[in-house]
Amino acid sequence: MSNLQDPRVFFALERTLLAWNRTSLGLIAFGFLLERSTVLAHLLDPKNYATKILLSKIFAVIVILFGMGLSLLSARQYKVALKSLSQVELIEGYRTDLPMMLTIFNVLCGIFLVITFFI
Repeated sequence: MSNLQDPRVFFALERTLLAWNRTSLGLIAFGFLLERSTVLAHLLDPKNYATKILLSKIFAVIVILFGMGLSLLSARQYKVALKSLSQVELIEGYRTDLPMMLTIFNVLCGIFLVITFFI
């Protein structure tokens, strides 16, 4: 429990979750970039570059999964810390589930990207 009796503690907690979500979304985007970096090699000579294309795809999936895991872990940490706040630190009527929706969106984006890599 924080015992600060200040709503700014809650906003700091929310900013931290949003920063982790931004980082995880950046990792997911980087994984997409890694996977798409072999498009030219795939068009020019797919047989010669087959191993490079496969390794790039595998590494991209690993980076995307890491971003998704980071997003989920930060959401869990947010929920744990949110339970430790007192009623004075929370704002009445303020929705605390909106950052969690962003986390779900990040994870869904990662899932859809990984699915499109193998279709």
